[in-house]
Amino acid sequence: MSNSLLDLIGNTPLVESKVLNTNPNVKLYFKLEGHNPGGSVKDRPAYNMIKNGLERGDFSKDSKLIEATSGNTGIGLAMVAGVYGLDIELVMPENSTVERIQTMRAYGAKVTLTSSDIGIEGARDYAESKVANDSYIMVNQFGNDDNWKAHYTTTGPEVWKDTNGKITHFVSSMGTTGTITGTSTYLKEQNSEVKIIGVQPEEGARIPGIRKWSPEYVPEIYNPKKVDDILYVNEKDAIVMAKKLAMEEGIFSGMSSGGAATIALRLASQLESGVIVSIICDRGDRYLSSNLFD
Repeated sequence: MSNSLLDLIGNTPLVESKVLNTNPNVKLYFKLEGHNPGGSVKDRPAYNMIKNGLERGDFSKDSKLIEATSGNTGIGLAMVAGVYGLDIELVMPENSTVERIQTMRAYGAKVTLTSSDIGIEGARDYAESKVANDSYIMVNQFGNDDNWKAHYTTTGPEVWKDTNGKITHFVSSMGTTGTITGTSTYLKEQNSEVKIIGVQPEEGARIPGIRKWSPEYVPEIYNPKKVDDILYVNEKDAIVMAKKLAMEEGIFSGMSSGGAATIALRLASQLESGVIVSIICDRGDRYLSSNLFD
């Protein structure tokens, strides 16, 4: 029995691909982050950033918090802020799925929608202006070390333990880069030979949750030395794979997870042997109003 909902964050399942991976010499595992109480991998940094921020005195229960988000971090922050009784405003592009917007509001957060023409970068600019002019405090997932450290202390150790230290390749989509940075840091400390593969969209592809940032918006927490290789995926392949994951493996996830799984499966087909872990970062039910599963 847990004392708090927040105690249920982490320790997510690791399941082996039984259908899509056809290389008998390679084990491919999916880490199901949708099993977190807020439904995504972002529950981990959301909890770590708020808990540690309160403990350090970076903000208090009287503070007005704000954060720009493409969805999952916002849901995690809304959930955690609600448990702590904090006031938080979440800023996101207006073309975000209605499930995400309504979930944040259900947790008690204020949601502000910015023009889809300026994307998440515009949402970040809006949040920055509120900090500069209206006494808001930014949670700052893009520059807060508590983001990647959440994965250093939880995701990395879980992956290492659940593969009995046999992991050879870790595959993760790259957004804020917290997941890949923190998990890489831990895994490389255990075995420097583990290969860390980042996934980004091909030029012109739009895949929610995966970003190829313009130079001025690259997250401050990103350390390119933590990533051995960056591989690219297009929108069509990410969509097809999200559908295959659901229909053939019973794994219901979003497009960014489909993108990571695409790269993980390509890798599995090329290796002579190995143990691959690919992050399934959220659940598919927050995309039902989109055309992902049409």
